[in-house]
Amino acid sequence: MLVLIRNGEVYAPDYLGRKDLLIIDEKIGFIEDRIDIPEGFFAERIKVIDAEGKVILPGFIDSHVHILGGGGEGGYKTRTPEIKLTDATLSGITTLVGVIGTDGTTRTMASLVAKARGLDEEGITCYVQTGSYQVPVRTLTGKIEDDILLVDKIIGTGEIAISDHRSSQPTAEEFARIASQSRVGGILSGKSGVVNVHLGDSRDCLKLIYEVIENTDIPIKQFYPTHINRNPYLFEEGINFALKGGYVDFTTSTIPQFLEDGEVECGKGLKRMLDEGVPVENITFTSDGQGSLPEFNKEGEFKGLKVAQVSSLFNAVRDAVLEEGIPLETAIKVITSNPARILKLHQKGSITVGKDADAVIVDKETLAVHTVVARGKVMVEKGQAVIKGTFE
Repeated sequence: MLVLIRNGEVYAPDYLGRKDLLIIDEKIGFIEDRIDIPEGFFAERIKVIDAEGKVILPGFIDSHVHILGGGGEGGYKTRTPEIKLTDATLSGITTLVGVIGTDGTTRTMASLVAKARGLDEEGITCYVQTGSYQVPVRTLTGKIEDDILLVDKIIGTGEIAISDHRSSQPTAEEFARIASQSRVGGILSGKSGVVNVHLGDSRDCLKLIYEVIENTDIPIKQFYPTHINRNPYLFEEGINFALKGGYVDFTTSTIPQFLEDGEVECGKGLKRMLDEGVPVENITFTSDGQGSLPEFNKEGEFKGLKVAQVSSLFNAVRDAVLEEGIPLETAIKVITSNPARILKLHQKGSITVGKDADAVIVDKETLAVHTVVARGKVMVEKGQAVIKGTFE
């Protein structure tokens, strides 16, 4: 299949100017100032998309999504649902990384890998991390290294919970062993092998990660801590961690109660980190999509929950650009080139000849999503899904 995107301003994510893109099958074939269609047989088989007045971005990467759904805080009936294809595509997301989260008993690695393969078959790209909150890590094959080395979809470990009353309270020795096994699996397979770390509200914050990197040879970039904006004191610790060379990940899904309780809004948080000198390359955004967002009353009693939405991912980036004044070519890196580099997704994260043809066309002024192309196939056009999931 051939798709020609004309007259758009390309952020690859760095600004390339006004370009035409020719997509050949699943790859980006050519990026030129002007690509003309010759008369003849093939002209009828080229889909042309006019991107005049629009911006072309790399397909978005959401590297922390509960693709199977997440465990609710109100019992079995509050288990959140699985993600649907159009949840992702209508939000401009062309690559997902699935995690399990709190419930590592009824949400299994076999189901996680199967769901990832199903999303792949429907047209987007999906990888997973092995394990859940719990330690010892519940893997697919019985060993972290084997999971990463032998299963193509598994690229690292996580989300392992620390500094949280729901975690297994791992010791530094246990945590170091997880990191070591994940690292070796990554080295042998050419994958990232990072450890995705869930951070809770404990005042210990990043203490366990620091214990490991200070007392072993495991480097700081072996860890990929998320929810760094969940409260002000963790956010401050996150700035210091990133200035030391570590990665930090913001969670974009929220509810008003969380912001009132002190959660740091993503756009403002990104601006603050950049102002403090944190390299943008060390920062990512993820949605925590399909996770549960519990609400409690003033007495701490559960009163209901909402489901985290992957649509929050680009909404947060858009707010960073439109409300905080962060340049688009900077802000867009946190959901494109940065997660691609950190997770070693070499075919993702940029508009480059030879890479996967994942692209999002947005309005230049409002940044509203107009067209989404995943692996060369048009999934969304004029803001409407043209390809839906199997049971949608």
